[in-house]
Amino acid sequence: MSNIANKPKPICIPSDTFKKTSNKLTLAIQYGSKFSETPNRQQFRQWTKAALAQNAEIVIRIVDQEEGLSLNQRFRGKSYPTNVLTFTYDDSLPLTGDIVLCAPVVIREAQEQHKSIEAHYAHLTIHGVLHLQGYDHETDSEAADMEQIESQLMIQLGYSDPYC
Repeated sequence: MSNIANKPKPICIPSDTFKKTSNKLTLAIQYGSKFSETPNRQQFRQWTKAALAQNAEIVIRIVDQEEGLSLNQRFRGKSYPTNVLTFTYDDSLPLTGDIVLCAPVVIREAQEQHKSIEAHYAHLTIHGVLHLQGYDHETDSEAADMEQIESQLMIQLGYSDPYC
């Protein structure tokens, strides 16, 4: 689901800490592709801040199928567009990185999984922000930890658990 360049060590903070902290966030949203179902800047900011456990400078870019495919081929060697790509630049503070969301893939997956498009964008944004902070899902244990945090954050934000 993600590509992590210069993968930082995960910040091992209890998931309830995400709700209690107020971290400085510089967030830019780039609409490389605009679909009617694309969330607005305030929604992306809310979801990003919910998952953030440190100060950060993040760019979220919404792309079309062609750009999603190109990026996934270039950085992961995969010949298909993926829902989210995450790029972390270094492990200095503030955290800096990019999250790329491929709109057609997000929309298709939401429909296939019988979820609202908004909820799926929220989940994938949270997923990307966790990747930026060093979380991963390469092992069953890592996946369980990451999914637990994602589920708790989604519920705190008023959405259903994305894994149920």
